[in-house]
Amino acid sequence: MNIEEVDKRRTFAIISHPDAGKTTITEKLLLYGRAIQLAGTVKARKSDRHATSDWMEMEKQRGISVTTSVMQFPYQGRTVNLLDTPGHEDFSEDTYRTLTAVDSVLMVIDGSKGVEDRTIKLMEVCRLRNTPILTFINKLDREVRDPIEVLDEIENILNIKCAPVTWPIGMGSQFKGIYHLRRDEIHVFSHGKGETIEDTNIIKGLESEEALELLGDELEEFIDEIELVQGASHEFDLQEYEEGRLTPVYFGTALRNFGVMEMLDDFVEYAPSPLPRETNAGSVEATQEEFSGFVFKIQANMDPKHRDRIAFVRLCSGKFKRGMKMRHVRSGKTLSLHNPVLFLARDRELAEEAWAGDIIGIPNHGNLRIGDTLTEGEALQFTGIPSFAPELLQKVRPDDPLKAKHLGRALVQLAEEGAARSLKTFIGGDWVVGVVGALQFEVLAERVRTEYDVAVRFEPSELYTARWVEGDDHATVKKFCDENRTALADDHDGSPVFLARNAWHLNKTEEDWPELRFMKTKEQEIV
Repeated sequence: MNIEEVDKRRTFAIISHPDAGKTTITEKLLLYGRAIQLAGTVKARKSDRHATSDWMEMEKQRGISVTTSVMQFPYQGRTVNLLDTPGHEDFSEDTYRTLTAVDSVLMVIDGSKGVEDRTIKLMEVCRLRNTPILTFINKLDREVRDPIEVLDEIENILNIKCAPVTWPIGMGSQFKGIYHLRRDEIHVFSHGKGETIEDTNIIKGLESEEALELLGDELEEFIDEIELVQGASHEFDLQEYEEGRLTPVYFGTALRNFGVMEMLDDFVEYAPSPLPRETNAGSVEATQEEFSGFVFKIQANMDPKHRDRIAFVRLCSGKFKRGMKMRHVRSGKTLSLHNPVLFLARDRELAEEAWAGDIIGIPNHGNLRIGDTLTEGEALQFTGIPSFAPELLQKVRPDDPLKAKHLGRALVQLAEEGAARSLKTFIGGDWVVGVVGALQFEVLAERVRTEYDVAVRFEPSELYTARWVEGDDHATVKKFCDENRTALADDHDGSPVFLARNAWHLNKTEEDWPELRFMKTKEQEIV
């Protein structure tokens, strides 16, 4: 086992509220990793360039991320695996699963808006595993709130200590740069477009003649401000950061590509290498010899020409080699992986080898599901990768009744990738689609039309919610299904799902069948 290769890995996700600049900062990180040579314009719809991480046509048109992208690039001797997640809350399930596959998180905050609702919810998910968090406060080239006020808000609302590493000099039209507190350096802001890497003018020493020339009469006031910041804020502590109790804070503007490099330099230094992962058989260390990993995402039609489905696998231990045989724990079958891929968003290359911390893509023909574990033989199951019961339910029909089978195939494939819950009713065989957020219906309709050539319409249903039905006694589950066929459907895995008409219907059914469990979340099981 090459421990050096594992130690090089940095696997992280970016979280933020929509419009805080998450996709823009993703572009700039790829720029510094030399993975791209020109940063895309995320929202300039007339431009031919779009964000590298946004490959779905709808993402390019709307300027939002609705799927998780994976990008690997080298930086300062490390191999960085960056997972760009959907920012919109309607796609929270995809984001949640992605956060189970990373070892640390970069939190992007809009300097003018501070802590917003989506950030609060994502922080709650990070807290479940004490994920280390590094913070970038964005949009300093615009008028923003007082930086001390934003730090106070982060500490009070998100319940995490802030340790500023850089500090802004001015804002908006008066933004002059950032001061690196530990290095005693001023990094001078230049008004470039941020599409390429430009050399930053660095002034050594806050009390230097160059600093006086840059700031003039404002220098003394800024020195007082820095003394106040250093006296009132927390010092960076690596252990507290690793335990998720403290976040180093950086300021800048991702759009103008300023302040990002300072953050990235420290990130690859501080962020943890691959961490141990919990299974039903105990903890698995990243440095263990035997290969293991789990599927956290399945994406259909990344390449529309080939109608492919790719299973995203987080490697948790050992070394992966192309062509190696591995055990698919849920089914007990042996798989030979001949065409695994590494990603740069939509672009991919054949993966000859990979290490713990890396994300590989496995072409999938329906064998792999979200939550599946792959190993070199050991029958263990990685935990903490749940599916969620949908909160919004609608019936779906094809405009052309002759395409009903095509629609069914499309819905099953989209359900396998976690984009929605596709439920086929016991009586009538109607398709009911369940989602977490309303925007997902629009995305699904567009994807079914463009990727499967089936025009569909969604129709409101009288259904209130859905729950997976589980029980320790198979006979009791079967009896329940036989007596409640009008309120039951199969999900894409063939598991029974109870469709409640209202809250009373759900509560009454739970009272009548105390031996059964009506589940809002469900984890993969070994069959």
